[in-house]
Parts: sequence; C-alpha cells; structure tokens
Amino acid sequence: MTGTLMEGAMVPFSNLLAALQDVPDPRRAQGKRYPLPYLLMFTVLALLSGARSYRGIITFLEHRREHLTHHFGVDLKRAPVVNTLRTVLQSLDTETLEDAFRRHAKTLLPEGEVGEKAVVALDGKTLRGSFDHINDRKAAQTLTAFGSASAIVLAHTEIDDKSNEIPAAQQMIRDLGLTGVVFTADAMHCQKKHSRRPGTPETSSSSRSRPTSRRSMTS
Repeated sequence: MTGTLMEGAMVPFSNLLAALQDVPDPRRAQGKRYPLPYLLMFTVLALLSGARSYRGIITFLEHRREHLTHHFGVDLKRAPVVNTLRTVLQSLDTETLEDAFRRHAKTLLPEGEVGEKAVVALDGKTLRGSFDHINDRKAAQTLTAFGSASAIVLAHTEIDDKSNEIPAAQQMIRDLGLTGVVFTADAMHCQKKHSRRPGTPETSSSSRSRPTSRRSMTS
C-alpha cells in the first residue's frame, strides 16, 4: 500500500484515536511506556486484521510498528510483551471504553436517503459456552445495536442475568441518543406495557400479525 493510500485509510481511525483519549489509564505513572490511546488503537487494528489472541496482537504490532508509528505520529521503540498487553486490557474501565467506541460509531452513521431514515437493528444473543455450572451462573446474553446501512456496531452491552432484553434495549436506545432513525427488534418487544415508557421512541409493528415479525421503533 502506498503512503497516500495508507494515510487515507487511517483517517477514520484517527477519529477513533481521538475518542480513545478519554479512556482512563489504569497504570501507574512509571508504567506508561506505551501511551494507552495508541495501544488501544493498534489493538483494534490488529483485531480487524485477523488477530485472535494476545500473541496475535503482538505479532501484528511487531510487523507493522514502523508504519503505525509513522502514520499516527507516536514513537514506539518496540512492541509490548504479551503480559503487558494482557494486564492493560484486563484493567480497563470497560464502561468508558464502550462509551468511546459508541461516540466514534455515531460519527460514522450515515444519513438516510432523502425521505428515508437510517435503520438500527437491535439484536440479542446468548453466548455459547458462557454458562457457569459451578457458580450457578446462566449463559451470558448480549445486546447489540447494528447500523444496517453502515454495517457498524453502534453499541454493545451484556444483559444483566437478573433482567432480560427488553429493558436493556430501551436503555440502549436512550443512551445512544439518536434522532431520525428507525430501530428494529424482535417481536418480544411488542409487549404493550413496555411500548411507551418515557424517553423511548414511538413503536409500530413491522408486520400485521406474524408472531415472528420484528418490531420497528421510530426515534
């Protein structure tokens, strides 16, 4: 990839780097050899490039370090060791990290065509193999807000094991604060007692009577 193409490809990630500046660094002052926003940014790039482990992320950084440091203007003498990366990532405040990703994702959400509204799909999933019989913990459930046109995840959260997808979806809609969009969700969200709480968008069924239909919610 030429220098010009590389710089063009890095522009969206520069905006993400700015959002990551707000994530608090859990390390002590003397342990900050690698600036946290850049370490997180390069970790994201490694994952997008196919890394699936701490070792994979480090390998990516070792191979791409010179290009990354040049295009992002940071001086990294070498890639961190696996233990350093693992300790930093596992010590992060996950809520502020999620907030940073959400702010960045909202800037990438395109406006709908004239007369149309952007569509955001809310989808709940149960993570396979996440149950814990020893500690009597149910399988973890997650909720994702997906921008259909942009093909980007706008928000992602784990559903409280004492709750369910419905209140989690309503809270996610409020937290996203999007206007002029249509939210779609599974038919379970059509329950009347949940349809018009303060701060939630107006709702309508996407199909007349089919039990498997998805509900659309206009904000």
